[in-house]
Amino acid sequence: MTKINLKEKLSKFSEHWTPKIIAEMNDYQFKLVKIKGDFVWHDHADTDEVFIVLEGKMVIEFEDETVELNEGDMYVVPKGIQHKPHAENECKVLLVEPRGVVNTGNTEGDLTASNDVWI
Repeated sequence: MTKINLKEKLSKFSEHWTPKIIAEMNDYQFKLVKIKGDFVWHDHADTDEVFIVLEGKMVIEFEDETVELNEGDMYVVPKGIQHKPHAENECKVLLVEPRGVVNTGNTEGDLTASNDVWI
């Protein structure tokens, strides 16, 4: 059991769209990620996905709406729902999702990050 400082952990990496695990609780992982620009349309067939904006601003596009998230906002994307995150400027986010979830869900490509990378 050790204290985790989110700012200190965020200072350890600079790349975008590469979630880093900072803790686990039961079967869930807490991941920090820096995002900038467009991600890919994807879904997670078996799990919801939680976005908590720590710093900056982002949007999550859906088929029929766009949700804007600012610092301090949280949003739960339900499982199976196609979505595409985007941030015009760098945004720092805490993700909460089950162990083993791939960042691009059902869509593999250039932005698919290595899974289970701890910092």
